[in-house]
Amino acid sequence: MKTIAIIDDDINIGNMLHELLKREGYAVLRAYSGTEALLLLSSNTADLILLDLMLPGLSGEEILPKICNIPVIVISAKADTSDKVSLLLGGAADYITKPFDTKELLARIAVQLRSSTKGDSNILTFGNIKLASDTHNVEINDKNIRLTKTEFAILKQLMNNPSQVITKSQLLDLICEDTSDCMDENSLKVHISNLRRKLREIGGGDYIESVWGIGFKMHKL
Repeated sequence: MKTIAIIDDDINIGNMLHELLKREGYAVLRAYSGTEALLLLSSNTADLILLDLMLPGLSGEEILPKICNIPVIVISAKADTSDKVSLLLGGAADYITKPFDTKELLARIAVQLRSSTKGDSNILTFGNIKLASDTHNVEINDKNIRLTKTEFAILKQLMNNPSQVITKSQLLDLICEDTSDCMDENSLKVHISNLRRKLREIGGGDYIESVWGIGFKMHKL
């Protein structure tokens, strides 16, 4: 599931976008100011950002240069061509003017997500963890971590959906598909424990959070 961050102080527009994206199967993050947006992105991973310009505190123009490796679609009432050119040259992936057609916005989102997936589709990152799905290599701060096939599959699934809780049953099904290693919840707990220990030994913290009674998710240090 892809995660989209909505950064807009207009509650009505934000709620409309939230419902629209949820219906399309996206996970959604929300921020209502530039400062809140930077805090949100420091502790959560987004695949795409919808950014308004007229924000309280830091403006959209001010936070745009601080966003790295995430496609940003600017959604603004500013329709002047010079504004659009400046923002596109300044790092925005796309620009759409308010009011906008929701079908057009969804199409632009799909294009950006498809483009961002190409080329780096084999590399997943979360904080200082880097996972290469093609070589089965995992690094923290450029230090290699030796994982078993099952441990790698668990970490890959969690990093594919870093802001979401993955249920135990979902993990078991996904691991079975990925590795043919079909197991029960007790075996999963053992593999999770070993994976946590290996990540902690190199990274110095617990990167996997248990959500009691439900499953697991990534935890940014």
